Amino acid sequence: MDLANRRKLTMADIHSAADRLRNWGRWGPQDELGTLNHTTPEDIVAAARLVTKGTVISLALPFDSRGPQGAKSNYPSLGRFNPIHLMVRTGTDAYAGRLEGRGISTTEDVIIMPLQCGTQWDGLSHVLFENQMWNGYDCRNVSSFGADKCGIEKARHKMVGRGVLLDVARLLNTDALEDGFAITSEILDKAEQFAGTPIRRGDYILVRTGQMEQKLRDKNWDGYPGGDAPGLAFDTLDWLQAKQVAAIATDTFAVEVRPNNSGDIVSPFHWISIPIMGLTLGEIFKLDELAADCAADGRYEFMFVAPVLPFTGAVASPTNPLAIK
Repeated sequence: MDLANRRKLTMADIHSAADRLRNWGRWGPQDELGTLNHTTPEDIVAAARLVTKGTVISLALPFDSRGPQGAKSNYPSLGRFNPIHLMVRTGTDAYAGRLEGRGISTTEDVIIMPLQCGTQWDGLSHVLFENQMWNGYDCRNVSSFGADKCGIEKARHKMVGRGVLLDVARLLNTDALEDGFAITSEILDKAEQFAGTPIRRGDYILVRTGQMEQKLRDKNWDGYPGGDAPGLAFDTLDWLQAKQVAAIATDTFAVEVRPNNSGDIVSPFHWISIPIMGLTLGEIFKLDELAADCAADGRYEFMFVAPVLPFTGAVASPTNPLAIK
């Protein structure tokens, strides 16, 4: 659906959705995991049974200086940059004899990077709704020392289960959806039918728009970080709630459609998904290889393993998601 045919969202719509979709207390007053609770041990065992050919596909964009954060961005104030890789001990040092006397020659390196500069999970402390965060926790639980509540490390044993690829670009017979194209609940229904497997409670859904592939073909990330993009329409929040998914990820910078047709309300989908529903969002996932494999064997379900790095108090985490078939 294009922008011209979408009704403008208002703050009344935001508050109505918050009232309708609020999951606070659903898993107890102390919960810090949200919809990740939908996935049970039995679901993980069933997901493991999907592995039949031993194919492992990484869904991560390389973490290097060629990532999207060096491009022109609509969000320069976020201060995100591509990873900075520093070598502190090299083979050249060893060859020059600078490491003698240590008993062993090694190479060592350091990475400096924002936790959301590449393929990553948004944690439940990342987005606030007014003065509260997920499960009604006071926003002041996130201080300069990190998140006392809903830090990303709380999810260190999650992000494992059945994954399902909803290949919207292939469904609509296009290499990449146009910027501003809103993926509605109706389109998700069609993508689910196209995949040939119903979405179940506890699934991890991956939505392919083709935008990342287009940027990689063009060798130009301009506009990708925070710019216009295809993505999920606001109405899909109800769809995701009804399906009881564990998490959703896309090949775009921010999951939701941009522009979002909401005036001064920035990222309305995020306002509801993370702090109200407790829905974890995955961003900047590289889905081209998985899409090709699913199209080739006709199987759009797989075991999905994408753990966070347990940085204590962090509000997000890089990840190397794996689809295992």
